[in-house]
Amino acid sequence: MPSIDKVVILARGRGTRMRARDDHSQLDAHQAAVADTGVKAMIPVANRPFLDYVLSGVADAGYRRVCLVVGPDQQATRDYYGRDVALRRLRIEFAVQEQALGTANALLSAADFAGQDPFVLLNSDNFYPPEALDRLKQQTGAAVALFEREAMLADSNITADRIASFAVGDIDAAGRLRRIIEKPDAQTLAQLPSPQWVSMNCWRFGPRIFEACRAIPRSQRGEYELTMAVQRAIDELGEPFQAVLVRAPVLDLTSRGDIAKIEARLRAMEVQL
Repeated sequence: MPSIDKVVILARGRGTRMRARDDHSQLDAHQAAVADTGVKAMIPVANRPFLDYVLSGVADAGYRRVCLVVGPDQQATRDYYGRDVALRRLRIEFAVQEQALGTANALLSAADFAGQDPFVLLNSDNFYPPEALDRLKQQTGAAVALFEREAMLADSNITADRIASFAVGDIDAAGRLRRIIEKPDAQTLAQLPSPQWVSMNCWRFGPRIFEACRAIPRSQRGEYELTMAVQRAIDELGEPFQAVLVRAPVLDLTSRGDIAKIEARLRAMEVQL
């Protein structure tokens, strides 16, 4: 694959857990109002949207073109990044996922943006360590960044019980991904070698992923799942995925209880978009 400067960020989502009330979380009026919308990317963190920090990290790693996948009703997100904020390092475009039909369907919304170029795909509610973004940039083909479970337990904002339910990567002896195991049970985890590597939806893709996304059926949840598309790309299209193993934590903004913890971690970060 050629050099890479494109990033697709999935910023739609339903935000069900973020909309849920939490009497123990101390939110200001602005934070509470945005949390009520479920748009996690726009939650104020130290007086600016959480997504600003994600995007600043993307720019720090040398990426310059970003496509935000949003819902048709997310005009506030489009106004902010399309009109209200000064962009000096990034060029931001938008793709609209008309219905919330899963991550593979969301990615298909950005097919025109990606074209035939390689690109990185990220969640809008995760802050990824710079090492992960930099090492994905250095790859020459499709890849997935996987994060050491112990590093996540030691230094992320995510509780151990939440991490226990996160997907993990099954990697072969050559360091390539065999599969992503969703919601592994204790027996499955016990059978995997240590250390174990958590998937946080941090990928490098080429154009063949769109072929795989178009070919998969809906999952049991009624959605088009990105993990199913990746598996099809591996098994049916012969696309190898290098596992990029990162011993650093990811910050995860899922619920109202995460906001204060993430704010404490990111408050001192200099944001430059």
